[in-house]
Amino acid sequence: MFTLFRRRSLAAYVYGHVLNSHKVHTSTAPLLQETGLYGFNHLKTPKGFRRFVEDAIERSNELVTFISGMPSAPEIIGAMDEISDTVCSVIDSAELCRATHPDREFVEEASEASLRINEYIHHLNTNHCLYMAVVKAEQDSHLLNEEAQRVAHHLRLDLEKAGIHLPSEQLDRANQLNMEIVQLCREFNENIINDPGHMDIFPASHIPKKLHHLARPIYRTTSGAFGGSAWSMTNMKEKGFRLPTDPNTLSSILQWVSDAEIRKTAYIQGNSAPLGNLGVLDKLIAARHEFAQSLQKFDIISNALFWMHMQIMGHSSYADLAVHSSMASSPDVVLSFLLEMSEIVRPRADEEFKTIWNFKRERSGQLYGDLEPWDETYFTAIMKSAAYDLDSSVVASFFPLSQCLEGLKVLAESLFGVTFHHIPLAPGESWHPDVIKVALHHPDEGDLGYLYLDLKSRKNKHPVCAHFAIKGGRRLSETDYQLPIVALVCNFLGSKPASLLNHWEVETLFHEFGHALHSLLSRTDYQHFSGTRVVIDFAETPSNLFQYYAWDFRILKTFARHYSTGDVIPEDLVKSMRGAKDMFSGTELQRQIFYALIDQKLFGEEASSMRDTASLVAELKRQHTSWKHVDGTHWHTRFGHLASYGAGYYSYLYAKCFAATIWQKICEEDPLSLAAGSAIRHKFLQHGGAKDPGDILNDLVGKRILNSRYGGIVPDITSLSHEMELKN
Repeated sequence: MFTLFRRRSLAAYVYGHVLNSHKVHTSTAPLLQETGLYGFNHLKTPKGFRRFVEDAIERSNELVTFISGMPSAPEIIGAMDEISDTVCSVIDSAELCRATHPDREFVEEASEASLRINEYIHHLNTNHCLYMAVVKAEQDSHLLNEEAQRVAHHLRLDLEKAGIHLPSEQLDRANQLNMEIVQLCREFNENIINDPGHMDIFPASHIPKKLHHLARPIYRTTSGAFGGSAWSMTNMKEKGFRLPTDPNTLSSILQWVSDAEIRKTAYIQGNSAPLGNLGVLDKLIAARHEFAQSLQKFDIISNALFWMHMQIMGHSSYADLAVHSSMASSPDVVLSFLLEMSEIVRPRADEEFKTIWNFKRERSGQLYGDLEPWDETYFTAIMKSAAYDLDSSVVASFFPLSQCLEGLKVLAESLFGVTFHHIPLAPGESWHPDVIKVALHHPDEGDLGYLYLDLKSRKNKHPVCAHFAIKGGRRLSETDYQLPIVALVCNFLGSKPASLLNHWEVETLFHEFGHALHSLLSRTDYQHFSGTRVVIDFAETPSNLFQYYAWDFRILKTFARHYSTGDVIPEDLVKSMRGAKDMFSGTELQRQIFYALIDQKLFGEEASSMRDTASLVAELKRQHTSWKHVDGTHWHTRFGHLASYGAGYYSYLYAKCFAATIWQKICEEDPLSLAAGSAIRHKFLQHGGAKDPGDILNDLVGKRILNSRYGGIVPDITSLSHEMELKN
């Protein structure tokens, strides 16, 4: 319900008890009267977040009192869902504001609101009356429909995950740990943004002109000789560049700078920042491990009231806790899957490594030189360009941002028969002039939901590409439905003219649109299961599926047009793009497996007595990649998923396998067909988390998508292996 371990927000609902200011009906359109951020009247000013929190807590407390009276099972589940919806609105709005708002006061108030509501959530998670009511509702399952039964079951498990069974002293410690975890995660991510590292390069001529926009000019004084009848020393100013080594800039340096020493310096500097996160990560690992371990401690005497209803958690590690309710069900299942994938991809990745090494030797004339990690991006870019005659600026010329948005419209209309209707923003609703709002509209069903688009990079905007669920869908009555409201946020630099996107940015846009569609098209009775509020290893499946649409010529030709001539993107160019993408796909898959293994190991069994994290990461890199580790670097300290997805990064690989099967079985033959769209919508997206993910996948494509292993579920890798020409 309210725990933070699942990759989802909170939520809530009770017939006749919904906050009217947050209620959206299919029959009403947004009015242009003055409002606050995202349509919430409270958020007209930064300090409005304080009242937003206070009202959410007040309403939730009313519902807690109602639930404590032990009403009927449907009323209990409805009221729990309304609590969840109420607090979710605060958390999701605050997180969106923190990431995007240009006004520092708004950001600070949103940050404080997020912390306050998280503290309240921990209070809810340890409320015994709520727990007993949920147990009662689950026991009275005959009074509930199938989705409500599932809600009751998951609410109980979530409360148990929060430590509801612990004696008071241990419960207080669990709550303290939960808040520590929230703050450490925030500190970890803020350090990534605030301390990207930098490097100074002299002379300025060593940096290609195409990177000058990323750099800041700097000068140093040098001593030089000036001739006349006699030599005399004079001071001279030499121009150089200071470049940040954040991931995007670092990638550009590694791709475009020919000087190997500069690339080496950039690689080491970029992968050694932020230094402070080494300590933050150690604390985060320890706090998560202690919390997971604390759930094993169960005093039968003092908690006898719950003994008949409780499942003793007994988690040996944070990974065990995080994965327990997922499809995988245990870290053993996850690790077996990752090790299997590592073994399958290794021959392909080793072959690609040798190809790059040989190319470097031929190009440099050094037959015995090593292939270094800072060589990969540089030489693979040259090899792709040479093999497929690709110029990234030519590719980008076919992807003006406005045309890419047209592509999303084509996709939505072709697959689902829905259109985008531009919605004027009410005064105070938006946080920046770049933001636009659209309604997803069906000719027979009316508006299905609302989408804010904030896609361009700007100063002080968090460099995140993400989907934020401001409001989840839920049934209010027999005739009224609360429509989902979501925001799609990206950070596209958009090279001039016409805000041209690199193709990887187009792929990112389609990825995030997959998340947005999951939220907008779900039609669950309860917000608790709306859209992306699913188990962690199912959440990334729609987004990975929609990435395929960014690579298929049949889709690209409908919107990818040259910014000045209007010419449709040539099919040969798309074939070259796909060929370049596939050239080193084994290396990229191996890298993702490596990332997932880091995540599992850091939060796994060894956490309680683990050596320093940098040593563990170095060992995993030597074992599971074809590339050497560079001593002194600690790339993982800027791996934000360790905070946000802790022990769940493997879900991207699950999704990659699931999406490959869905694409090949449902979409590939005719990717824009209404038949494919109907299957995706009605068998998949509309269920959100209200249906078992295994049942959803089997219903969508048949039995050849899942395999059972050690009591859990792993994806069938046949389709992905076929796509990548791996020997399975």
